[in-house]
Amino acid sequence: MNRLQVEFAGLKLKNPVMPAAGPPIKDGPAALAAARGGAGAIVTKTISTQAAKVPRQCMAEIKGGFLNTELWSELSPERWLEYEYPKVKEAGLPVIVGLGYTADQIAELAKKVAPYADALELSTHYLGDDPSPVAAAVRAAKETVDLPVFVKLSPQIDIKLFATAAQDAGADGLVLINSLGPCLDIDIETGKSLMGSKTGYGWMSGPAIFPVALGAVYEAYKHVDIPILGVGGISSGREAVKMIMAGASAVQICTAAILEGPEVYGRIARQIEQYMEERGLESLTEIQGLAHKSQRQEDLRRWQPAINPELCTACGRCAQACVYQAIKIEKYAVVDEERCAGCGLCITRCKFGAITPKYQD
Repeated sequence: MNRLQVEFAGLKLKNPVMPAAGPPIKDGPAALAAARGGAGAIVTKTISTQAAKVPRQCMAEIKGGFLNTELWSELSPERWLEYEYPKVKEAGLPVIVGLGYTADQIAELAKKVAPYADALELSTHYLGDDPSPVAAAVRAAKETVDLPVFVKLSPQIDIKLFATAAQDAGADGLVLINSLGPCLDIDIETGKSLMGSKTGYGWMSGPAIFPVALGAVYEAYKHVDIPILGVGGISSGREAVKMIMAGASAVQICTAAILEGPEVYGRIARQIEQYMEERGLESLTEIQGLAHKSQRQEDLRRWQPAINPELCTACGRCAQACVYQAIKIEKYAVVDEERCAGCGLCITRCKFGAITPKYQD
């Protein structure tokens, strides 16, 4: 039995890890590399009715994240139809074709890409307060082709409003989230923005946006019945598991695939499988949405950290970050219970699992 196998809106995936629509799947050969790297499905870079004119510099690694001004594919739809999509199909995996951006553009493209697609992922980059453009894009696709249609949502919106509007328009799934922005970083040698866009702004992805993405998936799961693909800052099996616990059925990877290469998909899939094996899980459905079942009321109980001397390495990370000066390092960390406020930071600072909460009666 393949414990990693999942089903998403009728698509059967050998594992829940796939590329996000972006530079990692910029063309057909990149899709084949992702398949060899262990992806469970292929999501192609978004195309529109014309090739994008992407400014340079268009990508930069920054502290905690990644900036881009990538827009959509720089290849024309004709190039994709003639060369790239046929090559993508050679991967032998479910293919989710990325399309954007307006309802008219999506209607024009959907019928053309249908022979190569097992599903469509729509991107609108819409940041307003009115979900009707997103709903219109979904309806345009559903009226044009008989394929599952997923819609990708930005984080700077009312998640409940837009998620339910997409579902009501006929979407078969949601993809959360798109990159966050606009954002800025500056080269201190020149004073210029790292991005080559006219405004200097870019869009952020990578580890810094993971909590935003996780919160968006969690919120959407509360309000819709259609499945969710979680994307945003995932670089390990640990983060993928968190996404699934928040409600996602599968996950997409972008920044980590850019920085690490296509082997990242298999690595994350193996880490998920290891997590499952260690806990005796036979299916990811056993933990999907678990965070919603585990939530409790605001916890005002007092507690203090308990140190396991056998696991503590006396590295000092906990003491260094304790603003209450309640931890000192001897042979292992020792907590001053009078000073300790029970804030919990030391637990997340410890890399060895040596600190756990000890509740007081």
